[in-house]
Amino acid sequence: MEHFVSNVTQTTPHPFYPLEANIVGYLANEYSVPQLLGTFAAGCVVILGLTLALVALIRLSSQQVLIERSWVNTLFLRRYHQHNTLRSLVLMLRCLGYFAYNHASMAGMGDIFGQLWKEYALSDSRYMTRDPFVICMETSTAIFWGPLAYCVALMITTQHPLRYPLQALVSLGQMYGDVLYYATSMFDHYVNGLTYFRPEAYYFWVYYFFMNFIWIIIPGSEWRTVFIFLLHVLSA
Repeated sequence: MEHFVSNVTQTTPHPFYPLEANIVGYLANEYSVPQLLGTFAAGCVVILGLTLALVALIRLSSQQVLIERSWVNTLFLRRYHQHNTLRSLVLMLRCLGYFAYNHASMAGMGDIFGQLWKEYALSDSRYMTRDPFVICMETSTAIFWGPLAYCVALMITTQHPLRYPLQALVSLGQMYGDVLYYATSMFDHYVNGLTYFRPEAYYFWVYYFFMNFIWIIIPGSEWRTVFIFLLHVLSA
């Protein structure tokens, strides 16, 4: 009992739920929410522009006219978290990769990516408590799905025949990860009585639900594209 009380008294005060979560070295954000979101949006615009420019160059060099823009667009919608977040190669390596590399000290990070993660963590404090599932999921996403998604976009641009199986693989991986992400959090909420999001509705419905549900809708639409292609092949 004395050991438990000692751990509680050493917990750094923080705004994350549950309030008794032991988040070591927490430092409050210096930037306001509009500043963080504005910086994030500007970064997404830059990455989108650079990638579309790259796609245009590849299309011209390969003399391809038809581009399936629906899949290319999915690379920039993110999971930042993740969010959201826009999960192009750059964002996956810089945002999810940033989290995977700095997860042990995330609560005390003061750069723009650290503050963005702390803002999102108000909807899911597991990002501040070194939760094994979240760390493994985001690390595997940054290492595997990010580069594979970019490869798929390039294959679509050049009309490579492998684009359909890889498109199905990446889409399934995204949906599977999202389902597990929701399921593990809701299981703790309803079964174990652990709530990881703040009581304000904004954090649950906008940050937690909507920004992650995008990564069920978009891969689902890509599965529809693959399914239509398979039907066309089988009926030919």
